[in-house]
Amino acid sequence: MRAALWLLALFGVAVAAALFAGNNQGTVTLYWPPYRIDLSLNMVVLLLVGGFVTVYAALRALAALLELPHQARRWRVQQKERAMHAALLDALTHMLGGRFIRSRKAAVAALSQESALAASGEGVPHGGQLRALAHMIAAEASHALQDRATRESHLQDALQEAPARGTVNEQEMREGTQMRAARWSLDDRDPSAALERLAALPQGAARRTLALRIKLKATRLARQTQEALDTARLLGKHRAFSPSAAQSIVRGLATELINSAHDTAQLQQIWLSLESSERNMPELAIHAAQRLASLGGDATQVRAWLLPVWDRMVGQPDALAEHHALKLVRALEAGLDALDAPWLARIESAHQANPRDARLQYLAGMACLKRQLWGKSQQLLTQAAQQLADSGLRASAWRHLAELAEQRGDEASAAEAWKKAALGR
Repeated sequence: MRAALWLLALFGVAVAAALFAGNNQGTVTLYWPPYRIDLSLNMVVLLLVGGFVTVYAALRALAALLELPHQARRWRVQQKERAMHAALLDALTHMLGGRFIRSRKAAVAALSQESALAASGEGVPHGGQLRALAHMIAAEASHALQDRATRESHLQDALQEAPARGTVNEQEMREGTQMRAARWSLDDRDPSAALERLAALPQGAARRTLALRIKLKATRLARQTQEALDTARLLGKHRAFSPSAAQSIVRGLATELINSAHDTAQLQQIWLSLESSERNMPELAIHAAQRLASLGGDATQVRAWLLPVWDRMVGQPDALAEHHALKLVRALEAGLDALDAPWLARIESAHQANPRDARLQYLAGMACLKRQLWGKSQQLLTQAAQQLADSGLRASAWRHLAELAEQRGDEASAAEAWKKAALGR
């Protein structure tokens, strides 16, 4: 369509020119005494147009001739810039490919080329960012080569090229440099230096997922369990881990924190510092209760920490894992000597509600044994010993049955029970 319009316009100009030139009888007379020159108007128009075109072409040719030195200079600068960027790309490529010596050499070559460009007055606008990136690649390669002195030298140069109060890109480069330096310190097994690097970050950068991951590893390495637990909670909120992985990490750190308690007061303080969701974890509640009992804590407090887990096991037997239920039974068994009336009622009602649960039978039998209800205890323990899947509880049930038989003077039953306890069946 456009070509057709141009063709129509060309025909129109041709027709207008033919009409003007074909019937034009005008002349132009030039007087130069004693001469007189008569020219047709068409010829004068042609001469003017031709002269304008000739002068314009001559001026353009002269400008192009005078521009040749500048173009040659720009071409040389462009080739140097291309070589500089190619060296930087080579450095990054070699680093990703594990060729760290070549990577460092290419990064140093890019730095020297950029320095030569800046000295000639043809520096690139993003020279500072390029230098910082080249220094970081060289520092990363030096770290992989375990050349700490060279690594620190390039690190300091990179920090100088990325000032804290510079542009947005410079600030981002500086924050990334500090995070990478913290990761290097972590690789050197120096958690204090890593934490110092992270502490120098702005508040917003310090809460990024990458910085929190480094902080979590550094605090765990430095045995700062409380700080590591707080960091793991933040990572869980940022969805840096899957829900199951985040729960596992928090559970492990909380367990480590519980194990670090040296007395009951410290343990209770740690327990209260945990979040409600963490205190509701069966494994944490059971472990904390066992730790409190081992430190000589109040048995009532121990059972209070175990009560939510007990309610879960009784209300929804399948909701609690088997190994957690066994730990709960052992934890309650350890405190049966000081068991109060409300807990005796809970155990009795739970057994009556689910009489086929061997774990509840065992616990109820042990409670009766502690209350010297020999007959009922023997009945419950005998039923439990034949159904318990856990070998430890089963052997314990037969052992107590053997003791009851010895008290009755039934040597044959005692021997049989002792044998089954020894065999664990």
